[in-house]
Amino acid sequence: MRYHNITKDDMLNGDGLRVVLWLAGCTHCCKGCQNPITWDPDGGLLFDDAAKQEIFDQLDKSYIAGITFSGGDPLHAANRLDVRNLMAEIKEKYPDKTIWLYTGDVWEGICHYPIMKYVDVLVDGEFVEALKDVKLCWKGSKNQRVIDVQASLKQTDTDNPVIYCQDYEG
Repeated sequence: MRYHNITKDDMLNGDGLRVVLWLAGCTHCCKGCQNPITWDPDGGLLFDDAAKQEIFDQLDKSYIAGITFSGGDPLHAANRLDVRNLMAEIKEKYPDKTIWLYTGDVWEGICHYPIMKYVDVLVDGEFVEALKDVKLCWKGSKNQRVIDVQASLKQTDTDNPVIYCQDYEG
């Protein structure tokens, strides 16, 4: 797994102050993407023990609400297993911290992935430049959804995800 950056005290990529891991690798290549540098799965830096420790040092802080996985795409084939293993370790070590995941994939195609048992909130769907709206809640375009993953997994109809937050009206 490779990454481009670890952002500290982030308020834009999930609820509360967060640490954000920006991963390398994305096949969606959305027009107008804010991070096209992250598309190459061989770009960035190798995720090593020092990077993991940097994340854990942030999660040790009581005021940090959790971690957000973004990119690139954390569910890119080059990332999925390592991201799942890191999420499992985070959930075990920091059970009260939330895990957010941004992906260009849609919920209906990934809700069965084993990784979802570790995710609290999912922002799904490709960024669509024509649907961009800066007033949206934690997402870039109107087609994307902010999903309460654990509530959605408890439903018998997983094709109807529970929305974590509605868009702002105004």
